[in-house]
Amino acid sequence: MSRKSGGERLKCADTKDWGCCFLALPPAAPAGVDGDGGFNLSWTLHQSFHPPAGLFASVGQQVGVGFPGASSSAPSPETARDPYMKYVSPEVVETPLPGEGVGLRDKGKKKAVKLKIKVGNHHLKRLISGAIAGAVSRTAVAPLETIRTHLMVGSNGNSTTEVFESIMKHEGWTGLFRGNFVNVIRVAPSKAIELFAFDTANKFLTPKSGEEKKIPVPPSLVAGAFAGVSSTLCTYPLELIKTRLTIQRGVYDNFLDAFVKIVRDEGPTELFRGLTPSLIGVVPYAATNYFAYDTLKKAYKKMFKTNEIGNVPTLLIGSAAGAISSTATFPLEVARKHMQVGAVGGRKVYKNMLHALLSILEDEGVGGLYRGLGPSCMKLVPAAGISFMCYEACKKILIEEEDE
Repeated sequence: MSRKSGGERLKCADTKDWGCCFLALPPAAPAGVDGDGGFNLSWTLHQSFHPPAGLFASVGQQVGVGFPGASSSAPSPETARDPYMKYVSPEVVETPLPGEGVGLRDKGKKKAVKLKIKVGNHHLKRLISGAIAGAVSRTAVAPLETIRTHLMVGSNGNSTTEVFESIMKHEGWTGLFRGNFVNVIRVAPSKAIELFAFDTANKFLTPKSGEEKKIPVPPSLVAGAFAGVSSTLCTYPLELIKTRLTIQRGVYDNFLDAFVKIVRDEGPTELFRGLTPSLIGVVPYAATNYFAYDTLKKAYKKMFKTNEIGNVPTLLIGSAAGAISSTATFPLEVARKHMQVGAVGGRKVYKNMLHALLSILEDEGVGGLYRGLGPSCMKLVPAAGISFMCYEACKKILIEEEDE
């Protein structure tokens, strides 16, 4: 730097390298104006001493920083139009940092949000999925379940309308959900065990590509029967208590009270009354239900040439499977309900399932074996569909593709 005694003017050591400057005061005075009269004081810093970086990284390459004609490259038209742009590099302004702007760019695009919850053990994943499916499906159809139970045992009317009006008159809306909490407590573990057992058994029995068949019958048929037996054995006392709470209003205060009174007054074996017909009834029901579901799924995949089935098709397939299985095995369900109620209200006590079926047929005819089939299908059909749909949806959330 040099300083003249008269002009008090500061100059850069190298007048050819104005690119090193990063800050400038107002430009030099017009031509003809003496150095003492113009205001041309500038503060410069040599590039070799402190290289420009950050916001002013490219100033030296594009603008003369307040000294017209001194820069080695002329300013662009953009710089001339906007005097502030000469202090900022367009590249710095326009180029976002890595990761910035992604949300804005993707905001306009429609993308499906996929919820994933990682659960370590894939067996636990299926159990959780089954429990959620059972709780959701049973709560959704709780009023139909209550009406169906009343129709089966002939209390509160002989038709769906009569039972509904009677419940609404004496108990209100809460009466339609009587025993639902116990039902959820029973169904959640029952459905978890059932769906888990079916998936496990079906995968084990289904031969892989190139292998021979392990059993002469369809694997889903055997797996369904196994699933039904497993869940029934584990949760049958809950089913009996739930039925008692629904039918015997005012006798029991809650689930625990019903359990204590039944064990105390009738003995522990009363908790398993009707277990044999239940097992006999569950085997054909579960077998036909899961076999129909598996068969309809395969038919759907073959028809539409896809491996993915959406929620709505799953709901319809599950509902169709429920309709087929419930219609085929409904008389066994009626006999089971009669045996569970026992001698309540002076009702007839049945020795076994065959005795129950023959007695109902003798007293009420064939229609007695299908009493409540309509509301039963109204309840079972959507319940089966909702259950399968929730189960598959939960598996997609909890189970990753490599576990499938």
